[in-house]
Amino acid sequence: MRKTARTAALTTILLGAAGIAAATPAAALTTASGARPSAELQPTSVGPAMAGLTGAVPYVLAPAKDFRLDPLANSSADPLNNGVAFLPDSPGAAPLSTKPVTNGLSHGGGLASLPLVGGAANLLPG
Repeated sequence: MRKTARTAALTTILLGAAGIAAATPAAALTTASGARPSAELQPTSVGPAMAGLTGAVPYVLAPAKDFRLDPLANSSADPLNNGVAFLPDSPGAAPLSTKPVTNGLSHGGGLASLPLVGGAANLLPG
């Protein structure tokens, strides 16, 4: 009995909504004065949108530039804290090491602390 009453109520609501939806377009075609309304889009103004976008860019990029890339920085488990050095056989050649590349990250630095990318990141606003 309860399921039948629920089904009947739902059917009544749906039929009523369909009746309202069917009546609405006919009523919306004329106004009180009898004239048909015109639907025209307003011209878009790009200036305020661009001003808002350029104003928000520094606030979005600043945290991304300062974001700590190595979550294990300054810890004993940091794999970037280890370095590899290579001593070439040539006389007078300086050793090559990975420390200059990973040193900024292993000390908790962000994007700006990377050797080549850091200079480009400093050109971004924020």
